[in-house]
Amino acid sequence: MLSHRIKQLRLSRGLSQEALVAEMGGIVTKQSISKYERGTATPSALVLVQLARVLGVKSSALWGESACRVEFVAYRKHSGLGSREQVRVENLVRQALEERVCLQERVYGTREELDFPVRRFAVAALEDAEQAAQKMRELWNLGSDPIGNLVGVLEDRQVQVIEIDAPAKFDGISAFALDEDGRHLGAAVVSRRGVPGDRQRLNLAHELGHTVLEVAEVLDEEAAAFRFAGAFLAPRDEFMEEVGTHRRHIDLDELVLLKRKFGMSVQALLRRMRDLDIILATYYQQWCIDISRMGWRRSEPAPLPPEEPQWLRRTVLRGIAEGALTVEEGKTMLGTNMEDGERLEAIQRRAFLKLPMEERRRLLAAQAEAMVEHYAQDAAWRDGQGGDIHEFDD
Repeated sequence: MLSHRIKQLRLSRGLSQEALVAEMGGIVTKQSISKYERGTATPSALVLVQLARVLGVKSSALWGESACRVEFVAYRKHSGLGSREQVRVENLVRQALEERVCLQERVYGTREELDFPVRRFAVAALEDAEQAAQKMRELWNLGSDPIGNLVGVLEDRQVQVIEIDAPAKFDGISAFALDEDGRHLGAAVVSRRGVPGDRQRLNLAHELGHTVLEVAEVLDEEAAAFRFAGAFLAPRDEFMEEVGTHRRHIDLDELVLLKRKFGMSVQALLRRMRDLDIILATYYQQWCIDISRMGWRRSEPAPLPPEEPQWLRRTVLRGIAEGALTVEEGKTMLGTNMEDGERLEAIQRRAFLKLPMEERRRLLAAQAEAMVEHYAQDAAWRDGQGGDIHEFDD
């Protein structure tokens, strides 16, 4: 409903009610925004247009019902996000996942239950998380080799990879979209935009762990998810064949080579060696001290480039080419610059020219009729205004 959409979009952009009023040029008051969000007042047509502009959507999108409800699986307990930032992140992810479920339905014409092992693997000990990662690889036919493109693997298996701008304290979150009957329509793993590829991959594998593991209450859920992530990216047998079963010493040059092979940070590789008892606890602790001393916890040597999600762009381009989306809708979904927008318009023009002549004439006539109606409504509104307008809500 309208009240829910206004509040969700405002929070996803990190705006307070006062800030939203300022962005709208002060044409309404904070009290008016509060009424809109509580559903006790309805914005006028002009206020609705301004709200949509500031919130970055079309006016019609504010009226749309949510296609699903979004539930979050787990926040990292040590994330340290403030309450306001946490609300912003939740609403940003909620909006993104809802939009992608709708996009899937519009472009591919399907709204089927997600074929995904939701909380399928019971974990009572950390070794169970290790086994779950192996079973997950078997389920997805990944073999035991390192995964070259984790984002591609996830997107090919109906898992949305969403990148957001967030503070450094945020690493990731995972969520599901459900319909009114509780069926899972979509899954998402979320990471912070701009992190190196090795850290991005561990974050995404960790969030994948949260979605597929059912962790016993007596066990640390974060530890289980990290164990899953390490085992998923570096399977035990393959990793030990590369590294060895017992090591007394390992130098940085070798760790960098392993980093490139498995797509994992130096810290994650060392943790993996400790989990598999390849190195002793005292040697691992010494490495941790050295990593902190050299400032590598946030910025390691030889960072890997981040992997880029492709599903959203690919689906939007297909939707425009097949007429399921307009160019403007595509621009909004992708947040494109002008160059990208010109490409989208070219795709739509090519799709239009492929239509039969009668269909093209029908579409042009409908477009002309809509433009005439728009200008007529605009002229009528202007005629009805007698002076300057300062408050459009009540």
